[in-house]
Amino acid sequence: MSQPTSPQHKLRLGVLGSGSGTNCQALLDACAKPDFPAEIAVIISDVENAKILDRARQAGIEARWIAPGKFRTKLEPEVEQRYVAALRQHNVELVCLAGFMRVLKDDFLKAFPGRVINIHPALLPAFPGLESWKQALDHGAKVAGCTVHFVDAGVDSGPILVQAAVPVLDSDTAQTLHARIQVEEHRIYPEAVRLIAEGRLRVEGRRVLRRE
Repeated sequence: MSQPTSPQHKLRLGVLGSGSGTNCQALLDACAKPDFPAEIAVIISDVENAKILDRARQAGIEARWIAPGKFRTKLEPEVEQRYVAALRQHNVELVCLAGFMRVLKDDFLKAFPGRVINIHPALLPAFPGLESWKQALDHGAKVAGCTVHFVDAGVDSGPILVQAAVPVLDSDTAQTLHARIQVEEHRIYPEAVRLIAEGRLRVEGRRVLRRE
């Protein structure tokens, strides 16, 4: 991990998202606080009318739509380079995925080594992939939750930064469980960004250790 940001410098974030952007909003709210050590420089979506872009505009932050190309689950290589160029144009130091529904490949990850994080609605390594809260419920899990992790070339497989557990209630539906998980997501994503910005994390193999 890099050195902590100075009081004068705030870590510059680039947020990528495909949908409503509730986790992006949690980051926007955190960045609006004077003592938060990060700021959002640009918000980019692969969906032209995504609500996450409206959130950016309402906050006075540049909103960019970059068409994803022909693939459904990844970006074409030349498109991936456009995303990299847009992030570099805004001097982004940490890329935060907030419901970005495409797998980023090696070239993107090499452009931001150890500087891409994601929030996933499950206690990884359990239940990677889509609708993980529903996976947990269908599997009969008694505890679900969410994870902030570094992004690697796999799917939801990078080293874990922060997790929060949520009990699965007998009365839960997929919707009620997901709603409770989202409350924790909105809490731990800014927490993870703060830990990175303050230089309080170090990575040893797959373990992310916290400096107090």
